[in-house]
Amino acid sequence: MSRVPGWLGRAGTGLTHMGERLDRRKAEVEAEAEDDVTADLPASAPLPAPAAPENVPPPPAYAPAVAARPDPVAAIPWGIRVAGEAAWRLLVLAGTLWVLMRVISAVQLVVLAFAAALLITALLQPTVAWLKRFGVPRGVATALTAIAGFVLMGLIGWFVVWQVLENLDDLSNRVTDGIDELKRWLLNSPFHVTEKQINDIANNLSDAVGTNTEEITSAGLQGVTVMVEFLTGALLAMFSTLFLLYDGKRIWRWTLKLVPAQAREGVAGAGPRAWHTLTAYVRGTVLVALIDAVFIGLGLYFLDVPLAVPLAVFIFLGAFIPLVGAVISGALAVVVALVTDGVFTALMVLAVVLAVQQIEGHILQPFILGRAVRVHPLAVVLSVAAGGLVAGIGGAVVAVPLVAVTNTVVGYLRSYSQEQALRQASAAAEPPAPADGPAAEPPAPPERPGTPVPAPAPVATDTLAGQE
Repeated sequence: MSRVPGWLGRAGTGLTHMGERLDRRKAEVEAEAEDDVTADLPASAPLPAPAAPENVPPPPAYAPAVAARPDPVAAIPWGIRVAGEAAWRLLVLAGTLWVLMRVISAVQLVVLAFAAALLITALLQPTVAWLKRFGVPRGVATALTAIAGFVLMGLIGWFVVWQVLENLDDLSNRVTDGIDELKRWLLNSPFHVTEKQINDIANNLSDAVGTNTEEITSAGLQGVTVMVEFLTGALLAMFSTLFLLYDGKRIWRWTLKLVPAQAREGVAGAGPRAWHTLTAYVRGTVLVALIDAVFIGLGLYFLDVPLAVPLAVFIFLGAFIPLVGAVISGALAVVVALVTDGVFTALMVLAVVLAVQQIEGHILQPFILGRAVRVHPLAVVLSVAAGGLVAGIGGAVVAVPLVAVTNTVVGYLRSYSQEQALRQASAAAEPPAPADGPAAEPPAPPERPGTPVPAPAPVATDTLAGQE
């Protein structure tokens, strides 16, 4: 009896091994059958789907049908998708411009100095070219032009300071007399101003000056800092002008190497046009400002307004800030005439300033500047305001030529891209030319009795010039 459990265990083990061998054999037979079915099917025929498991019950008949969910992209309306695509691109562009403005603000002195150097170079470069045509070496022509230009600017500044110092005593006396005359006019005017009110205003102004002494002192210290920055910027502008006059072409060619190769041709064509616009703007503005300063200065001189020459120079400098500069400089001349010579002289000065500015706006600028730097007045006002907010007076001076140059570059690049598109379209429409020899005729189709031979289709011959 003790041997029965061992015999039963061995028998169970043998049956287990036999069942495993039978399962493996069954799997091999099924695999061979599937291979035979796949081999009999063609290469493009889909493989037979595996049989569904028998233990999954079918859905009940009363179960509701569930529709397939649409693609999320297709569920969004087309207008919203377009707005979203444009919005993230505008956000990237705005972020780029913000970073660029932060960088410019960090190096504002260098940027303004280089911009001033570009304007001065645009003014002096024709003189260098004129000297080179007479055989003067490039270095000597550059040195002579730069030295003459900077000496002339320095003499103008010295002359203005000298005139102010010479006429300061006379101006202070005439200002005192003008204030007394203005006080008498207010007392006798229909505004019913009393002497007590005028004295109260004077006392309030005196108290304000005494109270804000600390602020005035700090403003003076800031003025010293501004003067140091101005001298530093002037030196940077001088050195930049020298190198731009001497080696401007090589600098431009080096700059083109920084542009991607695909856009290099278009930028190379836009550069000379931008420089032409800048030079036309600078020369035209200098000529218009000189005419304004001469005629308004003559009017101030004949009306016996003090500081006529310094005011004329200030009007000349103010003309470089379109619209705003002319208003401020003209208002200053009117105020000086009002304080020193009375109401009648101030009205005469106002008439002279308005007449000269009307002639400038309607005759001089369209005739001298022409279409090279045509910018809409709204763009001028907005650019001057934005430049003044970003970089003060220097930004207001640079804003309008920057907008004019940008307008020229954008217009040229748009025309260039359209021309390239037309060239590609015309090249795609023309048949490919053979490597050598005349154009080979297409082989004629075999003739059949009673079948007419079709004529060859006409070849498109539209070219870029014809389309233009």
